[in-house]
Amino acid sequence: MVSVIGTGEMAKAIVSGIRNLGEKIRVVGRDEEKLHEFNEEFGVEAAKLKSYNIQDQTVILCIKPSALKDVANQLQGEAKVLISILAGTPLRKLTIIPAKYYIRAMPNIGARKKASMTTLTGDEGGKERAIELFEELGKTLWVESERALDIATAIAGSGPAFLALVAEALVDGGVYAGLKREEALFLTQGLFESFSALKEEPALIKNQVMSPNGTTSRGYKALEDKAVRSAFMEAVIKAFERTQE
Repeated sequence: MVSVIGTGEMAKAIVSGIRNLGEKIRVVGRDEEKLHEFNEEFGVEAAKLKSYNIQDQTVILCIKPSALKDVANQLQGEAKVLISILAGTPLRKLTIIPAKYYIRAMPNIGARKKASMTTLTGDEGGKERAIELFEELGKTLWVESERALDIATAIAGSGPAFLALVAEALVDGGVYAGLKREEALFLTQGLFESFSALKEEPALIKNQVMSPNGTTSRGYKALEDKAVRSAFMEAVIKAFERTQE
């Protein structure tokens, strides 16, 4: 049994992915209307949070960090594996909910399309189970410390917003130069798809595209003049620092 506690968008993405495993899934929450929606859309069981028994279950916490204590007070029993997607909430704080093994998982917005880059860490006893579940949402990376997970969050978790900024700028640049917006958007979306398919070191890709005094080298020089590389490095560092506050 997998119990997903929470009824938000990430809970939907998780349920949509893991139901392919053929396991019994139950969504747990307060809002009866949202629980009904889960039942209708995904064909999973629904249960009210109050006095819900998690004994020997795999539990995936998809709630707001501020709600942790309140949710813990309403649960009964001891979970086999407790997996939390709560940002900035360390393993030690999760022990407020009894469980044999504790795992932190940080999926990203790509989970909606089963294309998440999920980073995980925690107790070795729960590692295999957590990876099994989150591989249904995309790729997974197991790291050996919470610090590493928080750094990964700054890249893979916040990264979609950073890349959205790049995409928006490319589209606007194309429009400024003379393309229709829908054409610039189509090209940019195709660019991201083709880039992700290359799976090479970024520097190698750059070197293959940039020719002497060509169009790419002219544009690349403009980016370096504006310290774009440094700005993105700083964005990752600041996002990581925020997880430590």
